[in-house]
Amino acid sequence: MKNPIENLNKIFDSRIRLGVMSILLVNDGINFNDLKEMLQLTDGNLASHLANLEENGFIRVHKRFVGRKTNTTYTISRTGERAFRDHLDGLESMIRGMK
Repeated sequence: MKNPIENLNKIFDSRIRLGVMSILLVNDGINFNDLKEMLQLTDGNLASHLANLEENGFIRVHKRFVGRKTNTTYTISRTGERAFRDHLDGLESMIRGMK
């Protein structure tokens, strides 16, 4: 019997990272505060998960100033998109295989 979880990426085990990647997959870019609001997270919690995704090359961080405030926007990288789509395909295969 084939291992049903072999195509799943451990980095996406976290529901927060799964949420971040899902949001970034369907948006051209989103800023920190919007992500925080959408996922209903604290600054520190979101920041730690974003750092993990950035360290793994799955997201890109864009910092700029709007007036005197910094505005940080996140986009999904090509590597991240490929890895996340593979993860979603793995989930779908696992679900289909359980029928």
